[in-house]
Amino acid sequence: MDEIRGEEIQGDEIRGRVRGTAPVPLSVLDLVTVGQGRTASQALRTGVEIAQLAERRGFHRYWVAEHHSMPGVASSSPAVILAHTAARTERIRLGSGGVMLPNHAPLVIAEQFGTLEAMAPGRVDLGLGRAPGTDGATAAALRRTDRLNEGADDFPQQLMELTRFLDDDFPDGHPYARIHAVPGPVQATAEGGVQSPGRPPIWLLGSSGFSARLAGVLGLPFAFAHHFSAQNTVPALELYRDSFKPSTVLDAPYALIGVAALAADDEREARRQVLTGALSMLRLRSGRPGLVPTPEEAEAYAFSPMEREFVDNWLVNIVHGTADEVRSGLDDLAKRTGADELMITANAHGGEARLRSYGLIADAYGMPEV
Repeated sequence: MDEIRGEEIQGDEIRGRVRGTAPVPLSVLDLVTVGQGRTASQALRTGVEIAQLAERRGFHRYWVAEHHSMPGVASSSPAVILAHTAARTERIRLGSGGVMLPNHAPLVIAEQFGTLEAMAPGRVDLGLGRAPGTDGATAAALRRTDRLNEGADDFPQQLMELTRFLDDDFPDGHPYARIHAVPGPVQATAEGGVQSPGRPPIWLLGSSGFSARLAGVLGLPFAFAHHFSAQNTVPALELYRDSFKPSTVLDAPYALIGVAALAADDEREARRQVLTGALSMLRLRSGRPGLVPTPEEAEAYAFSPMEREFVDNWLVNIVHGTADEVRSGLDDLAKRTGADELMITANAHGGEARLRSYGLIADAYGMPEV
């Protein structure tokens, strides 16, 4: 397989900076959740508020994740959300966690993220996943084909094609050699061109070993979905590090993990808030996706023994409680996994609880206003 080049990308654009007493850099993953009684417009406004709070308090990056056909998740179009957020922030890195590459033509992604890079130079990340981010029928509607396995199997080839569009370096004789992703490096080579040849760094995302190994072999940064695949976290990170080969992008491995965490003013309130996300996930896994329920509905829900077991197992992997309890849990997770960065996702019914959580976590680590 060809090497991922990215000569203009430096490791410093990838590695985060520790703020306050945090064990590693902290970042935010936002699913732009929509609760019962709330609108998508309200959820998107909350997303901007979270990004602005994260910027003020020194979180390193703010990512959104591609999902489809889920009433409770309004992040079907990461590039659109990121453009909106870029116009309302100044410093924080913005990115996808991630764009599901098999759902899109590589040229389209290169154009979208080239546009984002032009809007917010030097602070855009392109995180890529190979899952559909939805069910099979919706994936077929997105891709206009029912050959879904083909997309995942072709992921390395699609990745190389996307990279060549971003770098504008298809070899002579290639069918796409005269096709250019714009905005992009071609504008720097055009007569009178002054366009920066830089591009967003590519991250590979995963919840198993496939992307971990591929990211290592290609010398790319890796993001693991610990928040819904906790049992695979340590093996995947070990595989990534063991497979890593230095590249022009990174000279050493760099891995972040997505962490479900929510802090509240007291333990009971934290439990009430995370139970809403657990019930929402239960309904999703049962084929009944909907809006995120209220804390009152989640508390009153009559769980069957099987449902209670699912919810209890789900909550085990959510770091929740008071700010001090969440800080202790995050410290332990960073130590246990050796992750280079923690990307926190706070899933709850209302935006107020999520905003409060990120503020409390920043306070617990003494992250100053910047």
